[in-house]
Amino acid sequence: MGKTYKRVLLKLSGEALMGSLTYGIDPEVVHEIAQQVSDVTAAGVQVAIVVGGGNIFRGVKGAAAGMDRATADYIGMIATVMNAMTLQDSLEQIGVPTRVQTAISMQEVAEPYIRRRAIRHLEKGRVVIFGGGSGNPFFTTDTTAALRAAEINAEVLFKATKVDGIYDSDPRINPQAKRYQSLTYGHVLSQDLRVMDSTAISLCKDNDIPIIVFDLSVKGNIRRAVMGESIGTIVGGFCEVS
Repeated sequence: MGKTYKRVLLKLSGEALMGSLTYGIDPEVVHEIAQQVSDVTAAGVQVAIVVGGGNIFRGVKGAAAGMDRATADYIGMIATVMNAMTLQDSLEQIGVPTRVQTAISMQEVAEPYIRRRAIRHLEKGRVVIFGGGSGNPFFTTDTTAALRAAEINAEVLFKATKVDGIYDSDPRINPQAKRYQSLTYGHVLSQDLRVMDSTAISLCKDNDIPIIVFDLSVKGNIRRAVMGESIGTIVGGFCEVS
């Protein structure tokens, strides 16, 4: 058992909300995520979440299909707000006070992103979900997660994925792929391991925020990660490649 964190940022991909579906949101998956977040907050951990929108719309794919890239990215940002509101509803149904803050003004359904207000919500035990990406096209929600983690002084960034860590090659293609237990930021960048985009990795490196990559599909993994159990792969300047 390692360190128990006090304030964390959890990055959820839009695809994570699909479960076994090919599109949209699986309510059972969202409920399971909400229950795990509830368990963590009940232990006194302050939780902020950045959610993607790839289960509904992905800007890069829209641009590849001929859309203007900036327009496609803005549509993707709106998709993240839909996911954020869905997750908020699931959390509040089980009694977890939650606020959605968006980088794009949508005052009828969410608060605008205000750093000091977000921190205050966390201090009061509320889960804060950041929607709308960074509010700027050409930036991923991974970069948003790194940016928000730095802004709210999170101790760690958790990247919840469909695999159980970072590998030296795609384990779905190469059965001999090696999973790393720990990596430096520099190794992730130099080897182009692509667990997050290079801007996100560099932001975490510059602000000394460790990144822990783990498998979201294993029940209880969010709590295990937050409570300091050794799961997945940790990326941090203090780590050695192993």
